[in-house]
Amino acid sequence: MSKSVSETESKYNKWIVVLSIVIPVAVAALFGVNLRKLGFNVEPLTFLPPIYATINGLTAVILVIAFWAIKNKKVQLHENLMKTAIACSVLFLVMYVAYHMTSDSTKFGGEGIIRYVYYFILITHIILSIVIIPFVLITYVRALAKSFERHKKIARITFPIWLYVAITGVIVYLMISPYY
Repeated sequence: MSKSVSETESKYNKWIVVLSIVIPVAVAALFGVNLRKLGFNVEPLTFLPPIYATINGLTAVILVIAFWAIKNKKVQLHENLMKTAIACSVLFLVMYVAYHMTSDSTKFGGEGIIRYVYYFILITHIILSIVIIPFVLITYVRALAKSFERHKKIARITFPIWLYVAITGVIVYLMISPYY
């Protein structure tokens, strides 16, 4: 590893740690804040769930195309798609928090085995959506630092987890949507 690569990566390491902690803590804190219940005159943003579920689906498609692009040596396309996937994930997160800050949470109404399936998917989705944050950031920084062997090594872990989170986000929405 060259000296400049090491400097580039170490420059971002503090940010990776900070964002990997701050994002989940902020989301958890804001998830518990309902502006309407606090007396603010805001309209519930009930139109957002199908939009952010679609963004999750779009993220999954982008990730698969980006994987195809890099396998076919289309590096610039891969880079652009990965930046777009990150932007989609950030957009999803903003909409998700905005929805939960203005609307009451929806309870899943399914019964029997489907209830267990739903909660398994939901819980793994939530846990892995927290886990994926540092993986995405580290993978991205390694690409920025042009440390492509190390980027490729961690991308093999990042890709399937991120894809799972994106796909299960859509599944969770589809399973809970009849109860909105």
